[in-house]
Amino acid sequence: MHIQEVFDLVKDDMLNVEEVFKKNLNSSVPLVSKVGEYILSSGGKRFRPLLLLLCARLCGYKGENHVPLAGVMEFIHTATLLHDDVVDNANLRRGNAAANTVWGDGASILVGDFLLSKAFTMAVTYGNERVLKVLSQTTTRMAEGEVLQLVKHSDINLTEIDYIEVVSNKTAVLFSSSSQVAAILGEVGLEQEVALANYGMRIGTAYQCMDDCLDYVSTDKDLGKAIGNDLREGKVTLPLIHAYKSADESEKSVLKSAIVADEFDESKLKEVLGIIERRGGIDYTVDYAHKLVDEAKADLAQFDPGVEKAALEAVADYVIERSF
Repeated sequence: MHIQEVFDLVKDDMLNVEEVFKKNLNSSVPLVSKVGEYILSSGGKRFRPLLLLLCARLCGYKGENHVPLAGVMEFIHTATLLHDDVVDNANLRRGNAAANTVWGDGASILVGDFLLSKAFTMAVTYGNERVLKVLSQTTTRMAEGEVLQLVKHSDINLTEIDYIEVVSNKTAVLFSSSSQVAAILGEVGLEQEVALANYGMRIGTAYQCMDDCLDYVSTDKDLGKAIGNDLREGKVTLPLIHAYKSADESEKSVLKSAIVADEFDESKLKEVLGIIERRGGIDYTVDYAHKLVDEAKADLAQFDPGVEKAALEAVADYVIERSF
């Protein structure tokens, strides 16, 4: 199944999710709506809502709460993007000026807080105690992931285990909770709920691994931000971790200086990219993502064959294929 067919499968629900965004961005403070609308309309793939909608169908859910709860996932995600761009001093988001460069850091942080608060207001309205527990644990883990990434900033000795911990908490856990909340709505057994939570965690981790590869090998146009941006921001990701581990002393010296440099030119970036390529950093990370995707598909073995299962398998494949 092609990824466009997957989106077509839940097209009506996705349109309703967009209406949920509009309705819940209403505020007596115009700046809140303006900043929220700006980032929500800036071209995101809506992966987390997509997962919740597809998994709800897979689990046989017949109600209507899956739509607002899908909106909750995107609100939480968007709030973290607003906060991330301030922490990272980012200038671009999805090819457009980041909200903090348009309205300033203060507005971005506070509107992010609004979206997070609104997400939990919606969750209280449309979820249940178990949904709220999952979301509370998820946002706590996401905050811990952000802090861990901050602590490990520019640490060239970051291990693969440390990296996976950051990615699992900062990014993948929201994929996982999107899938798990759908299972809770569908009232499936614990075994299937755990399987979907694991599925989401694996493809969320693979998604971030591929993002980290694309930061080194994509084009500015594809990525919506400058190539090597993670390096410039002092983020040590899996391609760099693997390259550094097998690099010789001369190469390690280059990588060390690059990760702590306040700025560097294109020739230095090319030198770093050359080391990562020679030492197999990209190939290693892509292979790791492939392994996670295979495991995610295996998680779906708990469910009978059908169009929804095929769609979730296609989503897993697309995580790898989307920009390669």
